[in-house]
Amino acid sequence: MVGLIMSSRKGITKIFSTFLQFDANRVIGWATDPKLRRNIIQRQKLLSKPENSEDFWVSYWYKEWQVQTQSLARQHLSAYLQEVCYWAANKTVTQFSSGKYTLSDCFQAIITKTDKILQGFKPDMGFNIKNYASAIFSSELKELLRQQKEVDISTDWRLLRKLTQKRLVESLENAGLNSETIPRYVLAWKCYQANYAPRQEKGTRKLARPDDKVWENIAKLYNSDREAHAPRAYRLSQISQTEPECSGETIETWLLACAKAVRAYLYPNMTSLNATAGDNSGEFQDILPQLRQESLLSEIVVQEEIEERKSQQSQINDVLIAAIKELDEQGVNILKYYYGGNLTQSKIAKELGVKQYTVSRRLSKCKETLLLKLATWTKESLHISVNSSVVDYMSTALEEWLQTYYKRKNSIAES
Repeated sequence: MVGLIMSSRKGITKIFSTFLQFDANRVIGWATDPKLRRNIIQRQKLLSKPENSEDFWVSYWYKEWQVQTQSLARQHLSAYLQEVCYWAANKTVTQFSSGKYTLSDCFQAIITKTDKILQGFKPDMGFNIKNYASAIFSSELKELLRQQKEVDISTDWRLLRKLTQKRLVESLENAGLNSETIPRYVLAWKCYQANYAPRQEKGTRKLARPDDKVWENIAKLYNSDREAHAPRAYRLSQISQTEPECSGETIETWLLACAKAVRAYLYPNMTSLNATAGDNSGEFQDILPQLRQESLLSEIVVQEEIEERKSQQSQINDVLIAAIKELDEQGVNILKYYYGGNLTQSKIAKELGVKQYTVSRRLSKCKETLLLKLATWTKESLHISVNSSVVDYMSTALEEWLQTYYKRKNSIAES
């Protein structure tokens, strides 16, 4: 059913102007944004000849987004990445057995990372934006689910013990608390940190609620030397020295409010930010006349960039394939089992008759070798300075390249 819905999204106009619709956890079709549809039809009319290449329109919208990040180009690219996001969510969510977060939940959570993808994508390095987006969507969702699992098993008291002051302040500000209330809550949390020696419940990772004696000590500390324990960002000039002394019950109420604010801030409810089909609003740029000369120039530039990028992608493939061939037999097999066979490290270890930590170490070493080859080629051939941000980008792109490469090899072998 999903395959039929996905395949129904044909044509450049639909690809860049439609958004996935869910009914509970089920994909039910595509919603067209009229504003985006009008915009792309108008742009097509300005071209010297019809253009139905995905690569052309990705480059076209990406160039426009670089000039104006909040233009319709961003929404066109968000629409384009809908399928990539769906399959990344689908693949990742099946690896988690809890079942608490549905596919729809996960999709809505990570589609919001589109801006991060556009900001991190480096077209001059020859990688495909879909591959890069897939890697980012997957890694972001895995981290979100990991954090969510951690917070789900934490009591409020354990969460408050692990919390940093910076996160607490951000959470309280996000909850809309005023500049008078936040200092009180933060100071109460500092006193909690100083007084509560955690007692872990037997057989669990949970922390028990502080007893009445602890609450009494926390309140006493709060009421005594406030200035000495006040967070630097919130000096006690903001807390009235004449206010009544706080009881343990009041401090506990404040801290429970803190925990609630932190959960809401770090792990908000997952809601859709996609465009709706009923939006018939327009923007001035939809109807303003555009110079045909400018359109023709943009068309030529985009076509040149596409050809250059295809050439770079081909060269990157050659560099990485050659680098894989230079690995020893064990390294080649580990990559093949991990990316081609989707085996876990423990299963690979059993297959090869080695320890699991050996597989982990060799897998990391193989990827480091490939990354070094890629970085060297990038510096020498593309004349790009290799700094930490470029290396991070290449590492993400390499991960997706390996998955794509071995998936393609499996498809060829099966056919």
